[in-house]
Amino acid sequence: MDLIPGINQTASALEANKLRLEVIAQNIANAHTTLDESGGPYQRQTVSFESMLTDVNKASVRVAEVSKDTTLGPAVYNPSHPHADEQGMVQMPNVSMTQEMVDMITASRAYEANLSVAKTSRQMAERALEIGR
Repeated sequence: MDLIPGINQTASALEANKLRLEVIAQNIANAHTTLDESGGPYQRQTVSFESMLTDVNKASVRVAEVSKDTTLGPAVYNPSHPHADEQGMVQMPNVSMTQEMVDMITASRAYEANLSVAKTSRQMAERALEIGR
């Protein structure tokens, strides 16, 4: 018997949003990284979710993939930068701080909402046990 219905779905959503927040933090931390291990500027990463059925009437959320955004970032004129080309242009990462902050707020709110569901489910289960006393 599942004492707290829906807790597996909520737990999977919490885990997925936690990973999304970690990826967003990594994007923000690398917003000015002009040279990464691949030899180019850092490329913003995005998280894709998918729902999956585990059993009959039991669904969960998981991270389908963490992928790189391949759009080019802005080229900035800075001839004194160590990664500037012959024309003095530096290819910057494609990370927009505005977009990352919006994504962070969205992921944070989704995490908080799922945490609230878990707390409410636990309280309901506790009250149901009190009825049987």
